[in-house]
Amino acid sequence: MKTHFIAIGGSAMHNLAIALKDKGYQVTGSDDAIFEPSKSRLENKGILPQEMGWFPEKITADIDAVILGMHARQDNPELARAKELGLKIYSYPEFLYEQSKNKTRVVIAGSHGKTTITSMILHVLNFHQKDVDFMVGAQLEGFDCMVKLTQDNDFMVLEGDEYLSSPIDLRSKFLLYQPNIALMSGIAWDHINVFKTFDDYIDQFRKFVASITAGGVLVYNEEDPEVVKVVEAAENYFRKIPYKTPEYEIMDGKVHLKTEMGDVPLSVFGAHNLLNMEGARHICRQLGIMDEDFYEAIMSFKGASKRLEKVEREDKGILYKDFAHAPSKVKATVKAFQEQFKKEKKYGFLELHTYSSLNPVFLEQYDHAMDGLDEAIVFYSEDALKIKRMEPISPEFIKEKFRNGALRVFTNAEDLHAYWETLDKTDGVFLMMSSGNFGGLDLTK
Repeated sequence: MKTHFIAIGGSAMHNLAIALKDKGYQVTGSDDAIFEPSKSRLENKGILPQEMGWFPEKITADIDAVILGMHARQDNPELARAKELGLKIYSYPEFLYEQSKNKTRVVIAGSHGKTTITSMILHVLNFHQKDVDFMVGAQLEGFDCMVKLTQDNDFMVLEGDEYLSSPIDLRSKFLLYQPNIALMSGIAWDHINVFKTFDDYIDQFRKFVASITAGGVLVYNEEDPEVVKVVEAAENYFRKIPYKTPEYEIMDGKVHLKTEMGDVPLSVFGAHNLLNMEGARHICRQLGIMDEDFYEAIMSFKGASKRLEKVEREDKGILYKDFAHAPSKVKATVKAFQEQFKKEKKYGFLELHTYSSLNPVFLEQYDHAMDGLDEAIVFYSEDALKIKRMEPISPEFIKEKFRNGALRVFTNAEDLHAYWETLDKTDGVFLMMSSGNFGGLDLTK
């Protein structure tokens, strides 16, 4: 099968391209910019475009599938050529469904926790050598690629994202998967640039639940009132399995899960991670993994990339980085950090750089998000606001919305880096929350 990727360099897109190459497909692609690690990974597979840019002449009548990434624009010249030739054009999730329509599809959805839950499930299955197809949004220890596609596997585990499918398909990605088994971890308004109201955002999850196949299964977080409302209002037939935070205690700085089989020591911490783990356990049950086998495997789970991931520093200082940027994620991560490090001095850094997080209306959601830290620092770039054509935001406005007068606010990278240099990284513990990189800050030094 001959496939062509428009915007092959994206995090998800390049992994799908590699998975198809490994499956034996003929793969080509284009992009106007490709960065690491996508560049090296595509090059190693022999599918890195020779030059950057869009080339309509690459689109030929013998292509079986054109896969369109979100990075491409509606007026992309390669897309226009594909339409002209009448080629089959897929969004990323649409193509994944096409590859898994004869398998049992397991879809993990929610505003937060979905990457971690998917990662936990795959870790457990891998530990017990149970082979499945999958797509997950973070690099996992023990896995070469974030996408795996085969002819023979019975199951496919998919991280279900509620963001848009492609520039020409404005449906939420997870609405295309039609899950047989699903999980919903939580609902907290996100992607304000696309979903203008909270109800519009919640409506995507209503549609997701309605897309579960007849007689399917939904595992859901019964501690989230918005999730419960959506589940209770569902009119289609499926089996409902609720889950909640399990019992645990912290002994000698390590979390121990309380189970019928005794204490289970874990390598991760935070009540939200244990809640995620409980959801993963119920999904693994549906896949034939008994609780005893789940606990045996989960002890060695160290976390998904950038999800409370410990950074090895040259000075041996204790520092964790986390992808948290949405308000609900920030609050959960800060709470976990406080619970884990009760006696140490706690520094928390948060970078605001997504469209939602810099929106004055959305900033209301961050109230008290950084409370309980000894030093709380927020960084956003005034240049980023200009690039996004957004109105300026003052540091005083940030402090007001966070309801935290002691907050330190930096608006340019140079000042943030200068402050960073003044800190003794061995005096206290550090939490770095961002989907960016704090203006190029090296966290290992």
